[in-house]
Amino acid sequence: MSFSWERLRRCTLGPLAVLLVLAGCGTQRPQPLERSPDEVRAELLRLLPGQTADRQGWATDIYVAFATQHIAPTTENLCAVLAVAEQESTFQSDPQVPGLAKIARAEIDRRAAALHIPNFLVGTALRLDSPTGKTYSQRLSKVRSERELSAIFDDFIGMVPMGGQLFGGLNPVHTGGPMQVSIAFAEAHAQDYPYPRDGSIRQEVFSRRGGLYFGIAHLLGYPANYPQPLYRFADFNAGWYASRNAAFQHALSRVSGIPLALDGDLVVHGSSRLGQTELAVRALGQRLDMSHGAIRRALLQGDSLEFEDSKLYARVFALADANERKPLPRAMLPGITLKSPKITRKLTTAWFAQRVDERWQRCMTRAAKG
Repeated sequence: MSFSWERLRRCTLGPLAVLLVLAGCGTQRPQPLERSPDEVRAELLRLLPGQTADRQGWATDIYVAFATQHIAPTTENLCAVLAVAEQESTFQSDPQVPGLAKIARAEIDRRAAALHIPNFLVGTALRLDSPTGKTYSQRLSKVRSERELSAIFDDFIGMVPMGGQLFGGLNPVHTGGPMQVSIAFAEAHAQDYPYPRDGSIRQEVFSRRGGLYFGIAHLLGYPANYPQPLYRFADFNAGWYASRNAAFQHALSRVSGIPLALDGDLVVHGSSRLGQTELAVRALGQRLDMSHGAIRRALLQGDSLEFEDSKLYARVFALADANERKPLPRAMLPGITLKSPKITRKLTTAWFAQRVDERWQRCMTRAAKG
C-alpha cells in the first residue's frame, strides 16, 4: 500500500481537529459589547495599583494605544498590559536600574577591549566635555535610567570620534520605557504613531505614552492561536511566534530524532548558513515530500501566522502526532536564557512569562471582584 498524506491527515488530524473545535467552543469568552472610552479608563483605574503615580495619565495612555491600534480593550487584554508593565517597570515611565553607572562603564570597557583600544584613550575621551557642560565620565557616574544613558550614548557617538568607533554609530541601549520594548521594534512600527514628536522614535520609547504604545503593539498587535496569554508573554520576551515555533521545533525533534534548541528561531536571518532547525527539516525531506526550496520558503514564514497554513507545519505535526499517538502541543515556552548587562542572575524566557502570567492572573482576580 502506497504512503498517503491524505490518509495520515484523516487518521491523525481529523479527530484532533474535532476535539480542538469543541474545546475552543467550550472555553471561548463571548465578545464584549463595544465599550466607551470612559468605561475602559474606569476599568483601568480600578485595576491599576493604588500607589501608581498619575493613574489617570496611565489609563489615558493605555486607552489611546488600544484605540489607535484597533485592539479590543477586553479585561484580559488590559490585564496583560498591566502585568507586563508591572513586571518590567512597576509602573514607572522611566524606571531606574540599580548599578546602571557601573554596568554602562563595564560595557564601554568590554567594547574597547574587543577593539583593542587602550584604556587610557577611553578615559581621555570620557573626560571630554559633553553638550551639557559636564564630562561624559561625570554624566555616566550619575546615570540612573536608560533614558539618561541613551542620551549620553547619543551625545558620545555624535560628538566624540571614539564613540563612533566603539559603538559603530549605533546606540547600545536597545530597550526602554515602562514596558521595556525594543527600540528597533518601535522604529519599524512607527508609521501610525498617533502623537506629534519633536525628537526621534527612540526618545518616544522612553516616554510613558510612547513606551506603552509600542509595548502594547508588541504584546497584542499580532494574531496568534494561543490557548492562554502565557505564550504571548513569552513572545513579548523572545519575539513574535516564538512559542508557536518552539512547539514546532519540539515536534520536529521528536520525528527526526535530532536534538534541537527550542528557541523559536526557524532560520538564521541575515546569513546563508543553514541553522539546526532547517537542517533537521531537510533530513526529513523525503518523508515530507518537499524540496529544499519549498522547506526554506515555509520556514521563512516563521514570523507570521501563515506558517501554520504551510504544508511543512501540517506534515511535521502529522508525523509527530502519529509517532507519539497523541496530539503534541502547538505552543511551548521557548528555552532561552536571558542575557543582558543588566541581568546578574540566570533568568529565562519561561521565568519571565510565568512571572508575568502570575501578575495577569492576580489582575483578572481583581477584575472579577469588581
